[in-house]
Amino acid sequence: MIRTGFKRTMLFSMLLASGVASATDGYFQPGYSVQSVGMGGVGIAFPQDALATATNPAGMAWVGDQVNFGLSVFRPDRNATFTTQAGAASFSGNQTQQFYIPEFGYNHMLNSRLAVGIAVFGNGGMNTGYSSLNTATRGAQCANPQVLQMFGGNVQQCLASPAGQLGAFGVGSVGVDLQQLFIAPTVAWRIDDNNSIGIALDYVHQNFGVTGIQAFQGLSSNPANLTNNKHAQSDGFGFRIGWTGHITPDLTLGATYQPKISMSPFKRYNGLFAEGGKFDIPANYGVGIAWNASPGLTLAGDVERIDYGSIPAIANPMINSLVCGTPSSCGLGTANGSGFGWRNVTVVKLGAAWAMDSQWTLRAGWNHSSQPITSENVLFNVLAPGVIEDHVTLGATYAMSRDLALSFDYVHAFNQTITGTGASQGTQIGMSQNTVGLSLGWKY
Repeated sequence: MIRTGFKRTMLFSMLLASGVASATDGYFQPGYSVQSVGMGGVGIAFPQDALATATNPAGMAWVGDQVNFGLSVFRPDRNATFTTQAGAASFSGNQTQQFYIPEFGYNHMLNSRLAVGIAVFGNGGMNTGYSSLNTATRGAQCANPQVLQMFGGNVQQCLASPAGQLGAFGVGSVGVDLQQLFIAPTVAWRIDDNNSIGIALDYVHQNFGVTGIQAFQGLSSNPANLTNNKHAQSDGFGFRIGWTGHITPDLTLGATYQPKISMSPFKRYNGLFAEGGKFDIPANYGVGIAWNASPGLTLAGDVERIDYGSIPAIANPMINSLVCGTPSSCGLGTANGSGFGWRNVTVVKLGAAWAMDSQWTLRAGWNHSSQPITSENVLFNVLAPGVIEDHVTLGATYAMSRDLALSFDYVHAFNQTITGTGASQGTQIGMSQNTVGLSLGWKY
């Protein structure tokens, strides 16, 4: 029990007060263009710009010749709290940090029915930074029975002691950086005046590095490839298909599907992620509807499913490696090694767009995701607290001329917390977020 408590406390002490650049529907973004995000991320049946392929490639057949550039400023506010099971002390940490998310889309009509284009966008990621010991980390260390024993069980004496007296449990600089980039060339074809199909051939590049987690070498199947190996690269190829159909002049339906994308392993970190360093992209699919409710007013909705539970590095329970008897069979990096314990999620998106006049279009939306994280896996998810469930969004487009327009969006993700149970007893994680975005669109 003491050994397990030590592992749990060490994990928390390294991850507490880390910064995470995590998206909001699990780790996927709520939408993939400023215009789409302003409506809650809808887009399966309502394409608006040259980034439509990121949601449904069939939509590219309806957006015409255009180029879009965008940049969003993403500001998450994370918090984590750890309380000893004995109730001796409670320690917490939080961090707010800004991240910049660019986007680019290009679409060209070869003729009245055939479109080709390309989109470049970030699908999600994580970024953590923990540079030095602080009060919260010291508190977590002093909650460790092995450390506390050095001070006769006196928590206050331990907290007040010089750093050197805490023994060799300090980890120094700790950081995790995961970036996920999609490049999606697309072909879309209008089968007739009302229906289109499309396919995007996805190239995915991932960049990952981690430092300062040497304390977990005893849990790893390959300790040399666990930490401090600079950045590693991973690549994969996949596709997304879609259909858009105008059922009536005022009603449009859409459907899209992207199978799992198998990524090459992070070879320098095959002692960390399950399956020898693999971090695959989960399958996702959905349906959408758009209704022209009145002249100038469009109401739209999407339902999307993301299969996080099929990816071992994401879905494996955290307890696997913590109670593992033989690291070579169930330690970090093996097929059964610990992951984040995430479940599949269902995402519901609702949005409205109102063309107020020839220059202004106003947007609003709501985005809800089911919870991927279970209470038993809260401790590992201090690193990736993708707990957000509800967002509200606002957006607008201002047409500066017939061919040039500026678009804006704002997203507020409401604070959500989860309290740990079982092996995560005493840990609570939470997050809220704000995002603002700006894009420029040119129809040529």
